Amino acid sequence: DHHPIPQLEINEILIDRAKQGKIVVRLKGGDPYVFGRGGEELIACHEAGIEVEVVPGVTSAIAVAASAGIPVTHRGVASGFSVVSGHTELNALPHDRAHTLILLMGVRRLREAAEQLIESGHDSDTPVALVENGFADDQRVTVGTLTTIADRADAVGAQPPAVTINGDVVTLSPAWQPA
Repeated sequence: DHHPIPQLEINEILIDRAKQGKIVVRLKGGDPYVFGRGGEELIACHEAGIEVEVVPGVTSAIAVAASAGIPVTHRGVASGFSVVSGHTELNALPHDRAHTLILLMGVRRLREAAEQLIESGHDSDTPVALVENGFADDQRVTVGTLTTIADRADAVGAQPPAVTINGDVVTLSPAWQPA
């Protein structure tokens, strides 16, 4: 939630440096086209006549879950998954614990999201993992259920960046400790 350089200024910098004849590389964590601004940057460069090569990344929704030992799908446990922004209304998402729900950018809204999922019919005992700083030396995994995860995250002082994984696949993580 802290963006020191606004997106329009980033677009201007990319275009300016490219027009200076420099080779410009824009590195982004995860996939720049999954809740990233990669599409906006591509359009801005194309409109300025700048040739662009996109090298796709792996979205943090899948990569960070894997770093915590959580497959987003697993035979006999989960056959599908949804990736949504933590700022999204969550009422219409599948209610089946065998369908993994991954929330990106949702740490500050974790309590509200968990309550909204329960109110919309999700099982309050659904396993949840909050993975902070995925792949970094200080990666931390906090586990609980939809009922307990917000309190557990508050207790450890959880901060962004983090990915929240909801569903029975969380029980496959080495961090899972049944209540």
